[in-house]
Amino acid sequence: MAVNRDYVGRTFPASPPYEVSRVKIAEFAAAIGDPNPVYVDKDAAQAAGHADVIAPPTFPIVISMAASGSAVADPGLGLNYAMVVHGEQYFEYERPIMAGDVVTAQSTITDIRDAGRNVMLTTSTQIRTTSGELVCTAVSTLVERGS
Repeated sequence: MAVNRDYVGRTFPASPPYEVSRVKIAEFAAAIGDPNPVYVDKDAAQAAGHADVIAPPTFPIVISMAASGSAVADPGLGLNYAMVVHGEQYFEYERPIMAGDVVTAQSTITDIRDAGRNVMLTTSTQIRTTSGELVCTAVSTLVERGS
């Protein structure tokens, strides 16, 4: 089954709220080996001008994966996930994600295109506070490898 290009522009329901905690930020920073004190020490974060500890720049992957995952898992899309590799990922920030934020993530399929025998699928996932403030947009491109 080919990837259904009618899905370009389709937006999927927002994820349930995710509460960003100091513990999760510290665990993520440790996992990626980043010792920056603004990720683990509230005083250091405040000295740097933040209200609380902030998350490392790639932390939104934790939040965005479930939302974009439900989009690419939609059976009507026809993506053969067994043939998928991650092609590209980047984040566009409005402000840092910080401890105490409660956010949701909502994904839209923004592009489906051919690249030789491969299909490239791009999702844009907006991460917003539960009050509606846009914090970050995560853009991800997956590659379905051709046979």
